[in-house]
Amino acid sequence: MDWKDYLDDTSDALNRIRKVKPQIGEGFTALHKATMAPGALSTKEKELQALAIGISQRCTDCIGFHVRAAQRAGATREELIDTIGVAVMMGGGPAYMYGAKAIDAWDDLG
Repeated sequence: MDWKDYLDDTSDALNRIRKVKPQIGEGFTALHKATMAPGALSTKEKELQALAIGISQRCTDCIGFHVRAAQRAGATREELIDTIGVAVMMGGGPAYMYGAKAIDAWDDLG
């Protein structure tokens, strides 16, 4: 999969929602910015948590966006692997399969 194109397509679809009902996107963006800002946890740690949840919930789009954000926040490939391990522990076999997607996204987006 070409993760860059995939995320661009997802962003285009989200923008179509924003055109009809901008408040949805504005509300989500405000929540996202407030939540991911550094606090007791760094942005990098929060992105890795979000990635683990995305993997365990089997959300391909979430995996791509949070892999990219974790990279931008300074995460390493080794931290990604540890995050996948936590997601697999919590989500079982399906999370293991989606963890493979996270590695693919990391390598493609890095």
